Parts: sequence; C-alpha cells; structure tokens
Amino acid sequence: MRISNLLERWGTAHGAAAPTHAVSLYLPTRDVARLKALATLYPANSVQGIVADLVHAALDELEAAMPYVPGGKVLALDDQGDPIYEDLGPTPQYYLLSHDFLRRLRR
Repeated sequence: MRISNLLERWGTAHGAAAPTHAVSLYLPTRDVARLKALATLYPANSVQGIVADLVHAALDELEAAMPYVPGGKVLALDDQGDPIYEDLGPTPQYYLLSHDFLRRLRR
C-alpha cells in the first residue's frame, strides 16, 4: 500500500485495518494532534487504525526503496538469459529477519 492511497482508503466505509499486535509508541505532541485530526476527519477509523495503516504504508515504501547492491555471485538467469547477481545490500538480511520475527509472532 502506498501512503498516497490512504486518504481514499480512509474515506470508504471499510475504514482502517485493525492492528493484530499491540505496540506502545511515544510520539511528538504535534504528531498525536495530527493523528487525532485524521481520526476526526475520517470517523470510521480509530487513531490506532490510522497509525497501523501509516506504518504499513511507510514500511512498504521503505522496502521498495532499499538499495540493491549486486555481488559477484550469479544466482540465476532471468527470462532473457541475463545473470541475476546476489544482493549484498540490506534487503536480503532485512527479509530474513522480518520473516523470522513474523514466524515468532505467529506462535
């Protein structure tokens, strides 16, 4: 999900997705005021749901922005026969850690 799609999503009757795990946050007062303003503008959504949507969208965009750092090892060939090199950037380790934490949280 992209941040630019959130206002449209919040404007529908479906509202924001409910978080599945509680996380405590300490936010600057101005940000809390802005979250409360959004919840007031979009009453089908709670502040918690809006925060969950914002975090989800920001993480999606962050993942898409992670740099690909090609290594020297060829892992496979694409459909055109061009080599696909290992990624030496943070992405592979991030995905391994993310999946590991997801597995633990689902227990």
